[in-house]
Amino acid sequence: MVVNLARIIDGHDEGATALISRGRRTTYGELADVVARLRGGLAGLGLQPGDRVAIAVPNNRIFVRTYLAVLGAGCVAVPLNPTSPAKELQRELGSIGARALVHGPSAQAAVAGIDRGALPALEHVVVAGGGEGEAGSGGEAGVVAFEDLEHAAPAPLVDRQPDDLAVLVFTAGTAGSPKAAMLSHGNLLANIEQVQQGERPFDPSDVTLGVLPLFHIFGLNAALGVTLAAGASMVLAERFDPVGTLDLITSHRCTIVSGAPPMWTAWAAMPGAAPDAFSSVRAAVSGASPLADETALAMQARFGLALHQGYGLTEASPVVTSSGIEGAPLGSVGRPIPGVEVRIIDADELDVELGDQGELWVRGPNVFAGYWEDAEATAAALTPDGWLRTGDVAVADGSSNIWIVDRAKDLIIVSGFNVYPAEVEEVLLEHPGIEAVAVVGTAHPHAGEAVKAYVVATDGHHLEEEQVIEFCADNLARYKCPSIVTFVDEIPTGTGGKILRRSLR
Repeated sequence: MVVNLARIIDGHDEGATALISRGRRTTYGELADVVARLRGGLAGLGLQPGDRVAIAVPNNRIFVRTYLAVLGAGCVAVPLNPTSPAKELQRELGSIGARALVHGPSAQAAVAGIDRGALPALEHVVVAGGGEGEAGSGGEAGVVAFEDLEHAAPAPLVDRQPDDLAVLVFTAGTAGSPKAAMLSHGNLLANIEQVQQGERPFDPSDVTLGVLPLFHIFGLNAALGVTLAAGASMVLAERFDPVGTLDLITSHRCTIVSGAPPMWTAWAAMPGAAPDAFSSVRAAVSGASPLADETALAMQARFGLALHQGYGLTEASPVVTSSGIEGAPLGSVGRPIPGVEVRIIDADELDVELGDQGELWVRGPNVFAGYWEDAEATAAALTPDGWLRTGDVAVADGSSNIWIVDRAKDLIIVSGFNVYPAEVEEVLLEHPGIEAVAVVGTAHPHAGEAVKAYVVATDGHHLEEEQVIEFCADNLARYKCPSIVTFVDEIPTGTGGKILRRSLR
């Protein structure tokens, strides 16, 4: 069986709108044409099936074109946060051996700060200019203008096998510091089909809001992938602004809106929003982190909008459950979507009694193959018979509705983004004035959680809170950086020197 995820744009009405980006429409026919030419451009660079191509571009048509072309060429797409600092980009590019990087203006400064000598595999840097479709500045060795690739001769789509790697997405994983989750063409296509077999499938008449970051699997596959596979239209927004994105919803009559809880919280409290602002929306989905009951009730009372919560994770491509069904209880993440099996397991790896808490395990064709070049982490996440240990503690009722009640892992979720304490601690310990550090999550009224660092200063060093935060910001994306720093004399540890995070919380 041969497949390619890039075929999701095939077979639709060529005159129908696929994308709306910065006010400009792209039809399915136009998208297919430019993607074929970009495939030719990538082949012209000598890129081969299996080569990793990183994409550091915000939510716009350049990202979508590039993503589909990379997949269609048989290469592996690696979406990266375009606002990451140079050191973080360099670590990620090096860890997966990226052979090419496509970036836009938002990543220009960070890319300029990368030490190309430390990345011997990185042969090509493709620059998209300030305006969509404009050329970036070429001339530098290994630097190519995006526009040049768009004008190449079309190349045919490369057939792949379902198990062939399609995408690498950086995630905190189910334990430890960030690693690249390997998602195959089969994994991603399976989850698209599973979503479409659910209670609220997308159809060609739908208009979806594409504000979830496309370097995050929720935005990449559950929003963009499903939209294009259905032949629907996506309105792309490069960043979330409550007023601006609500205007996109009303002006384009969006019918499907997916977002993280902080988005819904912001809209629920937004001054001056009209009661009928969401009147065109037939499906509103919240995911990436727990949704407060108060937010769901506020959206219903103010706008008459029923919010449906779901659960997923990168390693499951991502959707596992959905509450978009009749009678789903408030606060639950719903029931498993078609084709997904779940278990709730106790400490002895036995199924718990109904109503008891345990770790949620997931199995299905959407579950990933493992972490890039990390056999130990893969073995910790996957059982020999294919169950994914999620690290989340859940409970189920007699109707198979599931509630996520705790985490078995030390994960912090900031505005829907996963932050692992180990990664932040690693960076902070590089500071010469920091002797010891512990990072935990703390409640935040808008972001859900914020990162808090407990710091022990090295003898003779005087540190200010802002110094610690800025040092972290030079090395990590801003959402991973502490917003609160507390200086302490020691970090509480247990046997074996393990940090006692619960006592700090």
